Amino acid sequence: MPAPFQHFEPHGHGGPRIREIPLRMIMPNLITVLAICAGLSGIRLAFEGRFETAVVMVLIAAFLDGIDGRIARALKATSKFGAQMDSLADIVNFGVAPGLVLYAFLLDRAGSPGWIAALLFAIACGLRLARFNVLEEEQNRSSWQSEYFVGVPAPAGAVVVMLPIYLVFIGAVVPDRTFAFISSGFTVLIALLLVSRLPVYSGKKVRIPGDKVLPLILGVALFVLLLVTYPWQTLSVSAIAYLVFLPLSARAYSRRAHLEAEKEAAAAQPPAAS
Repeated sequence: MPAPFQHFEPHGHGGPRIREIPLRMIMPNLITVLAICAGLSGIRLAFEGRFETAVVMVLIAAFLDGIDGRIARALKATSKFGAQMDSLADIVNFGVAPGLVLYAFLLDRAGSPGWIAALLFAIACGLRLARFNVLEEEQNRSSWQSEYFVGVPAPAGAVVVMLPIYLVFIGAVVPDRTFAFISSGFTVLIALLLVSRLPVYSGKKVRIPGDKVLPLILGVALFVLLLVTYPWQTLSVSAIAYLVFLPLSARAYSRRAHLEAEKEAAAAQPPAAS
């Protein structure tokens, strides 16, 4: 998580003063602040009618918010202060910003149901993040279960919930009142997936064989090039592919749980008498 501000020294005429800390301890927090600025700027741009730029700013905010914690861990600059700040930034960038941009662009045409859908998504994102923090502190989950998220992760939810915007940008649908109601229902669906107990494979413990590294790098480069050249088409396909992936992930979890239960049952059986 982002860097600490936890070294204080007394001050005679006021509150505690922060001591000098290395620059590397500040960098993750600066990234978090930039992510918040990007998310809030996306909201402003949306209400000014500059929707494509607004969506780009929200996606940048989600990207920055997704890497600040990893950078903090890489720099060994984690702290409780950074964790709290990161959680607040997550709610803004993964919940409030996408919901309000989607509302300003499309859901407002559905009236009150559209506003309710946007609010439910933001609230669901906050609940999802709170549950994630609680589950991270639990130590009683088996190692294989820790390979799965409980519910759709907030960053993925933020990208997927804006699928109606991508479809309008590429001209696949007309942003009329009917589509606004459909998009409101879609937004509520994503909100439910955020707070659901659906097991979603995280890929945290995936190990890439040595002979697959170069093809993987080439594939990532191709995806980035497609994202830069055809952003809305690439995002549309990616969001739809992720939705297709969710039931496959749940099925894989069910199979793994069945195998692990069989192993435990076999281990609990007493050895046969000779």
